[in-house]
Amino acid sequence: MGKLWMKPLGAVMVAGTLLVGGTAWVAPSNYAYAAEVQGVQQNVINVVGTGEIQVKPDIAYLSIGVNSTADTAASAQKANAAKIQKVSNLLKSTWKISADDIQTSQFYVQPNYTYSEKDGQKIKGYTAHHTLTVTYRQMDKIGELLDAASQAGANNIENVRFTVEKPESFEAQVIEKAVANADVKAGAIAKAVKRQLGAVLSVSQGDANVPVFYASEALMSKSQADSAGGTEIETGQVKVSTTLNITYEMK
Repeated sequence: MGKLWMKPLGAVMVAGTLLVGGTAWVAPSNYAYAAEVQGVQQNVINVVGTGEIQVKPDIAYLSIGVNSTADTAASAQKANAAKIQKVSNLLKSTWKISADDIQTSQFYVQPNYTYSEKDGQKIKGYTAHHTLTVTYRQMDKIGELLDAASQAGANNIENVRFTVEKPESFEAQVIEKAVANADVKAGAIAKAVKRQLGAVLSVSQGDANVPVFYASEALMSKSQADSAGGTEIETGQVKVSTTLNITYEMK
């Protein structure tokens, strides 16, 4: 009688027909493939490696706004237009900020309402609002710039967002950290199941991301109150990170 040979790793190769309960059964064409894949998957480790570094921000986005209130919508809008023009001229002329780095991010004119039991809801004037988002790269002068904008008429400085302009320049560092992180995880798993870690079979990268750090208006107000010379803004650090999905062979 010839020897019966079965392929390792749980793969089952079926040819011809099998007799089950007196009935001939033909294996589906994808049965062997599915068994092969299942067998391979029993001998791999899939992990997600995370790498991140903290870096000093090199770019800021400032939200500088102006509000004006008047009896009519047209009057509020006209008054606000004059104020925002003054602020814009300051940014371009005095602070030498390019027009490409100044963008309107919000604009509206809306009614203001009062309510009383006698008269119900009534319109009492209008408020015009215009916000500029300013891209700025001199981190040590942000507080001074905000003070100057306030003196020029900006009365709604909403927030400052810090980030890095070219996160891809840090990607090699975070990838190395992500691989090291994945190696540690996969090694621990292999050791726990009394196996050995083999070669890397595949790697795919998630989206690199750079979360921004927010300095809220409350923080800026407090900094201004605490400082005799003007607003002081702390840039802190931002995180550059990436994730790698890595599949290892398990021996």
